[in-house]
Amino acid sequence: MAYVFTFWTCYVLLKEYEIVESMRLHFIATERRRPDQFTVLVRNIPPDPDESTSELVEHFFLVNHPDHYLTHQVVYNANNLAKLVKKKKQMQNWLDYYQLKYNRNPSKRPTCKTGFLGLWGSTVDAIEFYISEIEKLSKEEEIEREKVRKDPKSVVPAAFVSFRTRWGAAVCAQTQQTRNPTQWLTDWAPEPRDVYWQNLAIPFVYLTIRRLIVIVALFFLTFFYVIPIAFVQSLANIEGIEKAAPFLKKLIEKHVIKSFIQGFLPGIALKIFLILLPTILMFMSKFEGYTSLSSLERKSAGKYYIFLFVNVFLCSIITGTALQQLDVFIHQSPNQIPKTIGASILMKATFFITFIMVDGWAGIAGEVLRLKPLIIFHLKNFFLVKTEKDREEAMDPGSIGFDSSEPQIQLYFLLGLAYAVVTPFLLPFIIIFFGLAYVVFRHQIINVYNQEYESAAAFWPSVHGRIITALIISQLVLLGLLSTKNAAQSTPVLLALPILTIWFHLYCKNRYEPAFVKYPLQEAMMKDTLERAREPNLDLKAYLSNAYIHPVFKGGEEDDDFSIADEQEYEQVLVPTKRQSRKNTPVPSKYNGSSSPSLPDVAQEP
Repeated sequence: MAYVFTFWTCYVLLKEYEIVESMRLHFIATERRRPDQFTVLVRNIPPDPDESTSELVEHFFLVNHPDHYLTHQVVYNANNLAKLVKKKKQMQNWLDYYQLKYNRNPSKRPTCKTGFLGLWGSTVDAIEFYISEIEKLSKEEEIEREKVRKDPKSVVPAAFVSFRTRWGAAVCAQTQQTRNPTQWLTDWAPEPRDVYWQNLAIPFVYLTIRRLIVIVALFFLTFFYVIPIAFVQSLANIEGIEKAAPFLKKLIEKHVIKSFIQGFLPGIALKIFLILLPTILMFMSKFEGYTSLSSLERKSAGKYYIFLFVNVFLCSIITGTALQQLDVFIHQSPNQIPKTIGASILMKATFFITFIMVDGWAGIAGEVLRLKPLIIFHLKNFFLVKTEKDREEAMDPGSIGFDSSEPQIQLYFLLGLAYAVVTPFLLPFIIIFFGLAYVVFRHQIINVYNQEYESAAAFWPSVHGRIITALIISQLVLLGLLSTKNAAQSTPVLLALPILTIWFHLYCKNRYEPAFVKYPLQEAMMKDTLERAREPNLDLKAYLSNAYIHPVFKGGEEDDDFSIADEQEYEQVLVPTKRQSRKNTPVPSKYNGSSSPSLPDVAQEP
C-alpha cells in the first residue's frame, strides 16, 4: 500500500505539473501586453566617479545590448518621502471628517486635542489645526522631494531597464552581464503593482547578512516559541496577577472572573500569538529584502509551513513542546528519530481526526461566513471610520493571503499522506476537507477576494516541493513504525521508496520547473513577431515611460531628473561617455561598467 500511495501521488503530481506548466505557458503567450514583459530589474550597479548611476546604466546597456535597449528608470530611495505622503493623506482624511461634521452642524465648530491620538493636549479648532498641519507637511514633502531629486545619494544602485522586445529582455534577464558575477545582476522585473518599493533601497551586499539573521530568528521562533507563550500564560494565573497588581486581588477573587482567567485566558493568549504569527513571518520576509509582494508571500508561506510542521505535526505526535523535542532529537542517533515518531503516530490518529473536523471543517465554514473580517469591519467602523473613503477601505476584502492559507492546506496533505497507510480511516475526513475547500476557495477567489498581483502560477514549484517533502516524511514514519514491530525484512523494500521519490522530484525539477523561472526565447520571439504584425506603429517607449516610477512621484509634476532619457539611435555602435580616455587619464576609472573603446575621438570630455 505504501508503494500504491507513493506511485499514485507521484502520477497525480506529474500530470498536475504538466497541466500547470502548459496553462502557465499558454497564459504568458496569450496575455495582453504588460510592462514587466519588456523590463529587467538590474541590481548591484557598481559606482563610477565619472558618471551618475543613470548615465552609467544607459552607457552600459547601449554598449552591451545596442539593438534591444530602449530606456531605463533608476530607483530612488523615496521611503522617507512615502512616509510623509502617507501621513499627509491621513491628515487630509481627518480634515475631510471634521469639515463633513461642520457641514452637518454649522452652528458649532468642531474641536480636537493636539496630543497623542487626540487624548490630551490643548483644545484647538479642528479644521484650522488640520489645515495648518497639512500645509506644514506639504512644505516638508516638497523639501524631501527636492532632496531626492537633487541628492545623488538618493539614487539606489538599481534600475528598471526596458527593451524594445520581449526577446531582448529575456536574453538580458537570463544571462550574466559581466565577468564579475556579483555586479550588474539582472532578473525579471515584477509587474508594477507587484513591486515592493521599500526593499529596493536595501544595499545588495546586506541581503546575505539579513537572510542569515532571519534563518537564525526562524529557528528560535519555531523551537522556542513556547517561551513567550509560557510567559504570557504565567501572567494569566491568579498568583501572577496578584503579585503584579495587588490592588486587583479583591476583583479577581470573584468566582466568574477567576474562572475566566483560569479557563480562557491561557487559550486566548495562544490564539492571539497564532493569529499574529503570519504577520511576524511576513515582517521577517520583508527584512530579508525581497522586492516583490509575490516573492514575500512565497517566502512567508515556506516559513509558516516549517512552523506548522514542527509545532502542529511533531508536537502533536510526540508529547511535549518543540523545545523538548529538539532536546530529545539532539541526544539520540538520527536513525532513532523515525522510530520515535513511528511509535507515537498511531496513538494520535484520533486527535488528528478531531483536529481536521474542528480546525479544517470549521475553518472552511468560517471562510464562507467570514466572521473574522466581519468583526474587524465593525470594530473599524465603530472606532476608525470617519469618511466614506475610510468605509471603503474597511470593507475591502483584500487578497486571499497565500502566505497563511496555502501552508495550512498543505498541512492536511501531510496528515493525509502520513496516515494513508498507517490509519486509512483518517482519509475520508481529509477528502471531505479538500472537497469543501475546493468549492469554498474557488468561490471566494472568483467572487470575493481582490487580485493583488499576477504571478502566473509561480507558487506551484513550492507547493510541489512541499507535497514531495510530506510524501518522504510519510515513508520515513512508516519505516520507523515497522521497525518497532520487528519487521526487519520490510525495511530494505521500503528504503527504495524515498530514493524513488527524490529521483521523481529531481526529474520534475529539471523537466518542468524551468518554465516557472525562465522565459523561453522561442515564445518571446513568437509574441514579438505577432505584436509587430498587429501593431506596427506601437510607441513602446511611451507605454513604458512611467510604468516603473515610484508611486509617490506619479500624478504630480515631475522634473527632468525623473524623466527618462531620450531614445538613442538604433544604429549607434560607439557610445560617447563622460569617462575619460585611458590614454590621457593618469588614473583610470576603478569601476569599469563596460568595455568602452579608448579612442580619443570616441571618448569625449564632458
